[in-house]
Amino acid sequence: MIDYRINSPISTEEFIDLLKRSTLAERRPIHDFDCMDAMVKNANLLVGAWAGNLLVGVARSLTDFHFACYLSDLAVDESYQGKGIGKTLIRYTQEALGPHCWLTLLSAPQAQDYYPKIGFENNSQCWELGPEMTLR
Repeated sequence: MIDYRINSPISTEEFIDLLKRSTLAERRPIHDFDCMDAMVKNANLLVGAWAGNLLVGVARSLTDFHFACYLSDLAVDESYQGKGIGKTLIRYTQEALGPHCWLTLLSAPQAQDYYPKIGFENNSQCWELGPEMTLR
């Protein structure tokens, strides 16, 4: 039985532990506690999936709740994948948003095939400016 909770407290330690049990740890600064702590504390929409007291999934977003939502992390414990948890986390995220709000995400390489299967459309118009890059 999975219990889904919106904006229920998630500790930084729980978040890091989940990322390690998913495929996201390799692309997140899990050894920089201050950064990870800020990622959890500054998200304004967190949807957690719990199996008892164990966090097994999370959708971490930044949003204005009306026009745009950036789903910055969708992580599901590898031993719980394939059970619809990710899709349910996204559904709860959508339900928390306004009716006209767009949901945007950047896919992990392992998830490239997942998102089209659940209804996402590819958008090639994303641009990035990393912290080591200079604005010209």
